Amino acid sequence: MIKCRVNGKLLADWKQFHDFFEKTFAFPGYYGRNMDAWNDCMSDYCYENGLVSLHIDNASELKALNSEAFNALVECSAFINWRSTEEGGDPLIVLSYYV
Repeated sequence: MIKCRVNGKLLADWKQFHDFFEKTFAFPGYYGRNMDAWNDCMSDYCYENGLVSLHIDNASELKALNSEAFNALVECSAFINWRSTEEGGDPLIVLSYYV
């Protein structure tokens, strides 16, 4: 399992959000910096590298500063897990946070 911890304050705007994931998970140069592209790149990363545990510190700050990004992260992580399990696989992302 790959463990990643991030301070939610560092994801406070969309640029910071996409910068973090692009760099941390080595997304390809064609990464579109939107949540559809995030789903695809994060799924590919997990399929290649295994289960990812993503822990968000200060999640309440992220939710207050950029609730759209917070909600998208929760929904897209759930979608990636749903898609994988729907295909007979295991969940790919463990998302933990406290708000």
